[in-house]
Amino acid sequence: MRKVAGSVVLASAVFATGAFATNGDNLIGVSPASRAMGGLGTGICLEPTDSIFRNPGWLGRQRGFNVSFGGILFMPHVKGRSKGYWDTNDSDNTTGAVPVDSGYQTSDADTFLIPEIAITNQINDKLVVGIGAYGVSGMGVDYRDKDGLNKMHTTFQFMRIVPAVGYKVNDRLSIGGALHLAWGSLDLGAVMAYDADGDGVPGTTWNAAGGQSQAYGLGASLGINFKPTDIICLGAYYQSSIKMKYKNVFISNPMTQELEDLKLEQPQEASVGIGIRPIPELKVGFDIRWINWSDADGYKQFKWKDQWVFAVGGEYKVTPRLALRAGYNYGKSPIREKNNLDASNRTNTIPDFSARFSDYEVEWFNLIGFPAIAEHHITFGFGYQFTEHFTLNASYVHAFEKKVESTANGGALLAGAKNSQDSIGVSLDWSF
Repeated sequence: MRKVAGSVVLASAVFATGAFATNGDNLIGVSPASRAMGGLGTGICLEPTDSIFRNPGWLGRQRGFNVSFGGILFMPHVKGRSKGYWDTNDSDNTTGAVPVDSGYQTSDADTFLIPEIAITNQINDKLVVGIGAYGVSGMGVDYRDKDGLNKMHTTFQFMRIVPAVGYKVNDRLSIGGALHLAWGSLDLGAVMAYDADGDGVPGTTWNAAGGQSQAYGLGASLGINFKPTDIICLGAYYQSSIKMKYKNVFISNPMTQELEDLKLEQPQEASVGIGIRPIPELKVGFDIRWINWSDADGYKQFKWKDQWVFAVGGEYKVTPRLALRAGYNYGKSPIREKNNLDASNRTNTIPDFSARFSDYEVEWFNLIGFPAIAEHHITFGFGYQFTEHFTLNASYVHAFEKKVESTANGGALLAGAKNSQDSIGVSLDWSF
């Protein structure tokens, strides 16, 4: 029976949208204020946007009517490398293997725009409602004009519409909850190869692209905010997973040539945080966030590790109108370097593909199609209140370059990725 090599491309490509959103496929923060302070938002209240998306426990403390419009200009700098063998005689059962090494090639998918909007309204002294819409992921890789990377190109967009409600129990305690109405769009494309003559080296190709697919999902989040003193704030939240299925997105098996569906579950996560305001002009915070990749369909089959994300940041009001912000965010890559992986035994399954994949093929597609490996981020920004009702917020985030390489067959097979990022965020906020 003919062997399928590298057919797992589809799933890694499916993730590519969030692959560069810094903490796995999650943005470190949504609003410019949060992103400028390292992605804070659990234990410290920053903007109405964050009270809806990150911790609805803060929503009950919002006052008046607030509107925020903004977006993020996201600029990933991604490179991929593939080293292996190619069979020049893949029809006569002889090994015509020649070594190939793409070297590091730069993805042409290097600029993305991610929007956000949020509205909150105070109903009475206790109750506040809000709704937000966020592009929480929106990335891809594009190696169509590169050599040795299977012409992989991917586009994945993931958006949440979040209606939320917050309730102020008393001056110390507030709680909140939200629904997460999710929409995703996935487009995958690659030219894959398999071993037609059974000599162990691929040399026959097929077009595995399935075209764009859309999917919908539903989730929820709960949050709490507690102020033991006027100086200290504590917060916690839980966000459920969201199950999605993208139909007819990829052809994993060249023998059947059938388009297949892909299950992709955005993972559950939880966070705790603290905010401190020692003087009126200064506030600082620290959040710890857990992202459960290892139990989410799609990610767990690609052997992603759970992430513990640490965020620290602060804001100082230089004048009553101008606030300066800075922060730091770290989350260890969910994709780890591995050596001497098994490249022959195809025992891994991906829902709902008919083909099976070796450990090395899984790692290859993680690093070429979905290099979500950024770890260290520094962040800066400011907020300027032009009038009593209007404020401009801006942020800059830099993710330092991270490199991961994994091998099989004593180093004869190698997949590698490099990933660094820059992003600029801006929002226009009105309060009444």
